[in-house]
Parts: sequence; structure tokens; C-alpha cells
Amino acid sequence: MKRPVASCPGVSVQQGGQRAVLRALPEEVPVALVFNGETQAVMMASPCDLEDFAAGFALGEGIVQRIDQIEAIEVVTHDHGIEAQMELTPDAAKALHLRRRAMTGPVGCGLCGIDSLDQAIRPLPHLSGELRLTHEAVAGATEALRAHQPLHDQTHGTHAAGFLTADGTIALVREDVGRHNALDKLIGALARTGIDPASGAMVLTSRVSVELIQKAAFAGCPVLIAVSAPTALALRQADQAGITLAAFARGGGFDLYSHPHRIQTGATDVA
Repeated sequence: MKRPVASCPGVSVQQGGQRAVLRALPEEVPVALVFNGETQAVMMASPCDLEDFAAGFALGEGIVQRIDQIEAIEVVTHDHGIEAQMELTPDAAKALHLRRRAMTGPVGCGLCGIDSLDQAIRPLPHLSGELRLTHEAVAGATEALRAHQPLHDQTHGTHAAGFLTADGTIALVREDVGRHNALDKLIGALARTGIDPASGAMVLTSRVSVELIQKAAFAGCPVLIAVSAPTALALRQADQAGITLAAFARGGGFDLYSHPHRIQTGATDVA
């Protein structure tokens, strides 16, 4: 399998002159997500943790409802890309066939290839549960995540998605050149390791667009913490899905937009 980092020569041009450099750059390859022999999506992704990516894509897109509906995952490398081949149970395969959704898109596009506008804004499950997080845990989440990003340390060119437990610990992290892919990988890793997404929060190094809310809702995670801004549509979807959305989480603070009851802020003006 291709390595996720490549050493590439270049010339660094600065005010004091120029010099030859050898940079570690993030690799990206086309990854075909294949269900029961049929390609459902082709995404540009980092070539690592692809079993997690496959499982997380299936869960986050609502293709399967449970990890045990994926009977097998095999990653197959070809000359021009990689296939993540999945075998679904008969009930999941039938539901996928009826859904008729196909996606082909670059890393920055989470909804390319849908065949109707109705599929863009899908009905989401409503999340509840008893999860509570402290103000300190949420405020420090993105900084804590930063300590678990080896690909970013090498390349300065990847996103990360991490899982914050109720005690404020980053328990699991996945990285990718695409923010959607990083979240898919995290969802898959949680499912494959038996960690309940409802027991903590997902922490993102990116802005929050609507498809990330959709993925979190289908995965069953009630809290999303991001270093950057949400879109207005993402906020409306989070509110409808019962998801607590904290954004601009950096510098010891954050903005709280929806379902704030899960965050113990201690402030009287947040209910």
C-alpha cells in the first residue's frame, strides 16, 4: 500500500534568497468504496486506516446501521488507486440498492454525485442521552487533539478527527487530507474498537458543514467540537438532530450554538 507521506524536492524562496528543500507532503490517492461488488463512491483520501475509512463511511452515510452489517472488509491496491471492498449482509445490501445513491468527489466535496436535491438534506435521527462535558474539557479539546496528529506534524497538510471522552481525554484520533474522510475514519475506528460514540464528543480541525453534522448524527455522537466556524445550515441541522455544537474552540474558549445542556459552563446566561 502507498505510504501516506512522500518526500518531495522543491525550492524555498525567501527574502534572503532561495535554497533547495526536501518537504514531507501528504499523499492522496483515489479510494473506491465498493459494496457487494458495486462501487458506491470514489474519494480522494490519505492511504492509511482504510478499513476504518470504509466502515466509517458506511456508518456515517447511513448505508449500514450497525457495524455487524458489514461482514468483511478487504483493501485491495491497484496501479491507479485502492479499493476498499465490503460485503454487506443481505438486508443492508437490499437497503443500499433501494437508496440509489452514488458519490464521486474530491476531498473538499461531501455531497458530490447525489441524484436528487432531497438527498442533500436528509432526515436525521434525534440524539439524546446523559453525556455531560465540562467547560474545561471542551475549551481544551482542539489543543489536546493537536498532540495526536503525527501526519500533520510531518506535512502540515492534513485534518484530524478525535474522540473526546467524558473525562476530557482524547481517546482515539484519525487523520486524512480530507476533513470528511478523517471523520469517517474516526467513526469506523470507534465502531471497530467497540467504543460507543454516544459516550463522548467528536473534535474536528475544520469548519463544520452540513455533511459532518449528518455523519455525526448517523453515528450517534451527541457533541461536535470544532476549531472553526459552522455553516448556518449545519447549525440548523445540529439543532434538529439534538446535537450540541461548539465551534471556534481555541484559545481556552468556544462558541456554543445548540443544545448547550451537555456542557457545564457555570454561566447563568447559557441554559
